[in-house]
Amino acid sequence: MMSDATFQTFLTSGLWVLTAAMGYLAWTAWRWMDRLRDTEKVALAGIGHELEANLKRMMKELAGVADGSVHSDVQLVPVVHSQLDSFLARPTEVDRKSLTMMRDNYNALGAHKNSMREAFRQGSDISIPANVAVDAVISSIATLYLWTVHKGQMPDQAPSTRSWHVRDWMKANQFRSDLLPGLHLRDAVVERLRELGMTLTPRPLSHTASEFYAMQYDRKADPNAPFWKRKPKPAPEPEPELEPVVEAAPEPEAEPEKVEAAPETLSEPAPEAPEAEAIATDAPTAEPETIDPEPELGPDQKPPSSGSVH
Repeated sequence: MMSDATFQTFLTSGLWVLTAAMGYLAWTAWRWMDRLRDTEKVALAGIGHELEANLKRMMKELAGVADGSVHSDVQLVPVVHSQLDSFLARPTEVDRKSLTMMRDNYNALGAHKNSMREAFRQGSDISIPANVAVDAVISSIATLYLWTVHKGQMPDQAPSTRSWHVRDWMKANQFRSDLLPGLHLRDAVVERLRELGMTLTPRPLSHTASEFYAMQYDRKADPNAPFWKRKPKPAPEPEPELEPVVEAAPEPEAEPEKVEAAPETLSEPAPEAPEAEAIATDAPTAEPETIDPEPELGPDQKPPSSGSVH
């Protein structure tokens, strides 16, 4: 029969072993999930590198078709995307919208390359399938940018970005502007991203400088004005015709009468002036009468009476 001390020792040891086993199983499960997560990240990065390699090879082939260095269907390598196929074959928690867009780009690239190969076999004009393939390459580069920089977000869900950031990314990944003859590759990719719905700043100019400054811009009449919208100003009412002005035209004829009357009033005193001068010249000829001035009287003096002696 087991003693109490032995039973307690056995129970404690079993609990320790069970705890260690549960810890080991939890660590193993966490390690497996972490490794699976790292594997998915590496696989997603490998899908981007696979698309970049296919695009650069196809652009070299298109450049060779343009300059005549590629003249056989054997020189056109088929498009292969094994990493994308293997990733889509197993269930994952990754958003598959961007993966579907990438698969559509692969389908377009493969179809256009097969058209070019068929044109080489038949000896027909290869310019038409080559131009369509160039358009598919531009769309694929736009998808690769969204996959690499914006983690595979859709164009309308990607954050607003400066267009120079797209150009710098293409420059860093050796996508030169002159890879495709007759086309500025970086400008074409930026415009394609705008067409897909991505917001790139600054926006292209809609007016020249002269047209912009010639516009009579009114912030109050702008329906997209900040803070609130205002109604456009009402059109000014036409001024009524001033008919009395036309009828009152003969009134200025009275003004010459006033002007003619003014000299008549001014000319009346003109003949009187010589008579006044003649009277003034005759006046000094008569000697003035001498008048004795009256003596000034003081306050206590009285005026002299008649018969008093001076």
